[in-house]
Amino acid sequence: MPDHCLAVVMPCFNERATIEPIVERVLASPYTAELIIVDDGSTDGTREILQKLARDPRVQVFEQPFNQGKGAALRRGFAEVRAPYAIVQDADLEYDPVDYAVMIEPLVDGRADVVFGSRFQGQSAHRVLYFWHSIGNKVLTLLSNMITDLNLSDMETCFKAFRKEVLDAITIEEERFGFEPEITAKVAAAGWRVFEVGISYNGRTYAEGKKIGWRDGVRALWCIVKYARPANSRQ
Repeated sequence: MPDHCLAVVMPCFNERATIEPIVERVLASPYTAELIIVDDGSTDGTREILQKLARDPRVQVFEQPFNQGKGAALRRGFAEVRAPYAIVQDADLEYDPVDYAVMIEPLVDGRADVVFGSRFQGQSAHRVLYFWHSIGNKVLTLLSNMITDLNLSDMETCFKAFRKEVLDAITIEEERFGFEPEITAKVAAAGWRVFEVGISYNGRTYAEGKKIGWRDGVRALWCIVKYARPANSRQ
């Protein structure tokens, strides 16, 4: 697998405690060609830390004028991708860059256009948290699958990897966490080849900085319906 082939796109909002260690882990990966960080209006000192981290030539930092949401940050970051493949990486420590190898393998060998990293498959370690979150995730994934005719186990995962041409073909409309069902629906409707691989997961609590809430789940339901399209098949 070729080294330095991956653009890592990282939305970031008030992650002072985790931004430095996660950036170090991302840059330690042999696959990281560029790290595109979009700070979404942080007010906790994260921006000052990012200014130091941007001294690495692989790091680009873009600042949103105010907090707009994960989808808006990713829309900004995707526009800056230059590498042949890209992956979404949250700015906390829930997802491990060590999994980049398994994530991009189906892209590099030509089998896939998009790869989802499932927290519910494989033998990797997973922190045990929040029963009702897991139920909500399964319900949203089931409804998304019914609309898109995909058979994903984890539609809401952060770890999604793409060929650059997929990102170039899709316009992100959602501002917040509605990005997940939106991108899934648009990938399915366009007929891009989707793979899913098992990844590790070290979920955090709300006391540790978790931000997604029940309102985002309601929005996700709306987005599943809003972006429903008949699925196509690419040859």
